[in-house]
Amino acid sequence: MQKVKLPKQVDPVKSATKRSDYRGIVATCEMPRLLELVVDIAEEIDVEVKFSKDEQGLTYFQGHMACSASLLCERCNQAYEHQIDVSFCFSPVQSSEPEDSDELPDVYEPVEVNDHGEINLFQVLEDELILSLPIVALHAEEDCSQKRDNMSFGKIEPVDERPNPFAVLKELKRD
Repeated sequence: MQKVKLPKQVDPVKSATKRSDYRGIVATCEMPRLLELVVDIAEEIDVEVKFSKDEQGLTYFQGHMACSASLLCERCNQAYEHQIDVSFCFSPVQSSEPEDSDELPDVYEPVEVNDHGEINLFQVLEDELILSLPIVALHAEEDCSQKRDNMSFGKIEPVDERPNPFAVLKELKRD
C-alpha cells in the first residue's frame, strides 16, 4: 500500500457521513512537543483513522498509531528503543463545557472542534502519542547498565536533637 500523508484539518462530521477511512503517515516534524520528549523518533508515524457514526447517531473516529522512538533511561542515562503502539477513540464536541462531555458514552474521549467544525488531527494524534509515553523512562532492569547493587542513594545524617519547645510548660505543671 502506498503511504499517503494525512490531512491536518478534518471535519469529523462530514468525514463520518462519508465514512472516510484514512491509512497513511504523519511526519514527526509536524509534532514539536513530541520531539522535545524523545531522544530520537522515526521520521514517519503509521496512522489509521476511521470516521463513523454509532447506533445513537454520535459521530466518532477511532484508529491506531505505531512507531519506534528512543527514550532516555532515567536510571543509567542511556538511550533505549521504545515501541509506541496507541489505539484511540474520540467523539467531537462543540465546546469544552463539562456537560457536553458528560453526555458521551465512556468509550469516547471528547475532542473539541473549532468554529468551523474542524479538528487539528495532527494535534490530537500528538497528544495521544505524548500520553502513551512512560511517566518515567527506564530500561528493563536486566538490560540496564546501572545495576541495582551499584546504585548509591546516600546516607542520611542523624538530625541534631533540638530541645523541645514545650519543655518550659512541663516546668509550670509541677505538682
